[in-house]
Amino acid sequence: MGVYLVDVGAADWRAEYEGGYGEIASALDEKLTARGLPAYEVPAAWRGLEFGEKLSPSMDGFVELCRAHLTRDEEETLCGWSVLVPVPLDETVELPVGSAYTDMTVVAGAPQVLALAQRLAAAIGLPPMPPVSRANLDLTNWFLDGQAEETAAARPGPWAEDLDAAFYVALYLRAAQHSLRRGCPIVFS
Repeated sequence: MGVYLVDVGAADWRAEYEGGYGEIASALDEKLTARGLPAYEVPAAWRGLEFGEKLSPSMDGFVELCRAHLTRDEEETLCGWSVLVPVPLDETVELPVGSAYTDMTVVAGAPQVLALAQRLAAAIGLPPMPPVSRANLDLTNWFLDGQAEETAAARPGPWAEDLDAAFYVALYLRAAQHSLRRGCPIVFS
């Protein structure tokens, strides 16, 4: 149980069945078209289920980090979305459709989230994380099962002073990278 950040495959993105995101996809297409942008399509071959991380550490230090290094609007872009898509968006898109934990869906562009996460990563000197793999919970396990503490002892720095905050920097960084690399949406589940 808990809150997870997961990728969505092409079949589920347009699906109208329970657990599908068809209503969100249609509402997003409408908003993108109104902005003069093309509708967003998940690559047909993308099945999803390659990215899944659990949000378990405290976010308090991460919120403080955001407030110290980002403007209020940037913090909202980084932390306020419920759906992340690999589409450049000048600002978040609000959809009058509910999502997993909200009555209104907020969509952010992965390029913008990536840029903000990279700024935070640079600010805390985040070291290279474990290599990207297809195993879910890789990042979660790296931080919670001791490897992060071992790395912090060998490579101290600002990132090592609050491993929970570093986890969320790495999480948002990885989520945006995955969305852009695979062309898929990322959602809270």
